[in-house]
Amino acid sequence: MNVPVFLARKVRHAPQGSFSATVTRVGVVSIALGLTILIVAFGVLSGYKDTIQQKIFLFGAHIQVSKFTNDYSYEGKPIPLNTRLYRERDRIPGVRHVQAVALKAGILKTKDELTGVVLKGVGRDYDWNLLRESLVAGTVPTVGVDSGNGQSSRGSTELLISQFMANQLQAKVGDGIPMYFLGGNTPRVRKMTVVGIYDTGLEEVDKTIALGDIRLVQRLNNWGPDSVGNFEIFVNDFDHLETAVATVFDLITPDLRVTRVTDQYRPLFDWMVLLDRNMVILLFLITFVASFNMVSVLLVLMMERTPMIGLLKALGSPDPLIRRLFLYVGLNMVGWGLLIGNVLGISLCWLQWQFHLIPLDPKNYFVTYVPISWDWPTILALNGATVILIALVLWLPTLIINRIQPVKALAFKK
Repeated sequence: MNVPVFLARKVRHAPQGSFSATVTRVGVVSIALGLTILIVAFGVLSGYKDTIQQKIFLFGAHIQVSKFTNDYSYEGKPIPLNTRLYRERDRIPGVRHVQAVALKAGILKTKDELTGVVLKGVGRDYDWNLLRESLVAGTVPTVGVDSGNGQSSRGSTELLISQFMANQLQAKVGDGIPMYFLGGNTPRVRKMTVVGIYDTGLEEVDKTIALGDIRLVQRLNNWGPDSVGNFEIFVNDFDHLETAVATVFDLITPDLRVTRVTDQYRPLFDWMVLLDRNMVILLFLITFVASFNMVSVLLVLMMERTPMIGLLKALGSPDPLIRRLFLYVGLNMVGWGLLIGNVLGISLCWLQWQFHLIPLDPKNYFVTYVPISWDWPTILALNGATVILIALVLWLPTLIINRIQPVKALAFKK
C-alpha cells in the first residue's frame, strides 16, 4: 500500500461543511477560474489574430513581387507574365499559390457622389476563396473568360466594390457606374456594372480596393496580354514566411523586388506582437495568483492537520513521506480545478464560436463579433504548464513539516 496516497485520500474526504472542505473548494475554484480565463483569453486572441491576418491576406497576399521603380503610382511598371517564377509556381517549395494582378487608379462617379478607388485587375488564376467569406451581396466578377458580351479581349466591366464604397456612392448590386481613368490628355471612362459588394472591416482596404478584370487594366495601361503589374504569392505556413521569401528571391530577376506583407502592413503586425506580449503578462499574473492561492490553501490544511503530522512523526514516519502526503492533496485539487476549468473555458468558447454572443464595433476592432480560434496545442500546453508550475510551488509549504516537533504538534489545539 502506498501510505502517502492512502493518507491523502483520508485528508481529502473531509466532512462536508468542515473547514478543510471549505478551504479545499477555494483551492479548486481558484485554479478552475484561472484556467477558464486563460483558455478564453488565448482562444479570443488566436481567433482575433487569425481573423485580422486573413482579412489582410485578402488583398495583401503573403509576398508580393513587383518591378523596381521610382514611380510611386499605383500602376507601376509592367512585368512579363512569362517568368520563371510564374512558370514554376506549382513547384516552388513552401508556396501554395501564385497569382498575377494589375492596378489602375480611377474615380467612380454616380449622379450625386464620387469616390477615388484603385481597380485591382485579376485573372483566372485569382484565388476567390478568402474573399467569398467577406461578400455581403452579389457575387464575384467574371474575369479572364468570355462573358458573352463581346468583351473577351477588351476585358469584362463587371466590378466588385466594398460596402464602404457602396454606402458612399449609394450604389447596389446591378447598378451601372461610370469609372474615370486619368492618363494622357483626356480621361477615359468605362461604364462598370456592380456585381458584388464585400466588407472586410479594414478601413484602409475598404476605402481603396475594387476588383475587376485584369484585361481591362492591361488595356487601360496600354499593356499587352502578357504583361502584369505584380505577382501575389501565398505560402503554406505563415510561420515560415522568411524561408519562402528566400526561395522566391532566388527565382526572380534583379530588376524585381520582394515585399513581405509584414512590411506592407507593419503597424497591424506590430500591434499583434503587442497583443502577444500582453498575453504573456496575463499568463504570468494568473498563474502567480493561482500558485499563491494553492500555497495558502495547503498551509492552512497543514496547520489544521498539525496533530496528525505530530502523530505520524511520533510513529516514525519520515518527513519526505509526510510532505508527499500533502503534495498529493494539492495535486488532487489541481486535477479537479483543471477538469472544471477546461469544461467552463471550452464551453464558453464554443458558445461564442457558435452563436456570436458578444458583438464588437467593426470601426474599432475590424470584426463584428469576438472571434474564437480552437488552438488545441495551446490548451494542452496551458494544462501542462499549470500542473508543472503548481506542483513545483507546492513543495515550498511542505518544507515547514521539517520544523514541526512531535511533542508540540500532539499538544496543538485547533
